[in-house]
Amino acid sequence: MKTIYRTLIMAVIALCTTTMFVQCADDDDNGNAINEPTCDDGIMNADEEGIDCGGTFCEPCAVVLDFSGTYTQEDHMGRPGINTVFGGSDQVKNSFNVSITSDRATFQPIFESTLENYFDEYAVELGLDPANVNYETNILGLDATVFTTVLAQFDALQVAPDGETTYFNPGTGAALTGRNLADDVIDISLILMFGGDDLMNLNFDGDPAGEPLLITDGVDAGDRDFSLDFPYMSTVNQ
Repeated sequence: MKTIYRTLIMAVIALCTTTMFVQCADDDDNGNAINEPTCDDGIMNADEEGIDCGGTFCEPCAVVLDFSGTYTQEDHMGRPGINTVFGGSDQVKNSFNVSITSDRATFQPIFESTLENYFDEYAVELGLDPANVNYETNILGLDATVFTTVLAQFDALQVAPDGETTYFNPGTGAALTGRNLADDVIDISLILMFGGDDLMNLNFDGDPAGEPLLITDGVDAGDRDFSLDFPYMSTVNQ
């Protein structure tokens, strides 16, 4: 009986030892044990500064990353959701994505028409005459034509080197000079579209009762602390 018991104990020890070593093995046989850089495995490991470049063992990233040649722009990402919200059809969105800044003025009439169409749709939902529910000059003092011109021609994250960097600061009036991580760009965009010219008396704010709430997506910043390292994750709801 003791012999059988000792045999079982030795078997368990052997199994545990094997498991420990298997976890550290190079299971995919590509020659890169944990944290061992190979500079050709498609993984950023050890002290590499990029994928297979930089750090102690690999070539500098500037040498490895070759951007020579001719490239075609496939997507245009500037202010969040501008093309998605105002582009309308897939054809227009695709054309906008591959356009260059000097050509984007042609999209302004499309953007303005789409903006007014939103008001027509909401008027119908409210049982009102669409002719009486239109875009109003927004909190930046921009009418529909100027507002959609800004959106179409300057769909980029601008930088204010000598001023405040913000998507919109109602306290200072600074707007669209860049964005901070904590800026609620979706709410600000909705207010610019549907809020009218007075933050104290916003249109489409759910008051009076029954009116649509169109000035917020209802998502706040949560408990994200942007002073921490990326990613800025909120605490999981229990």
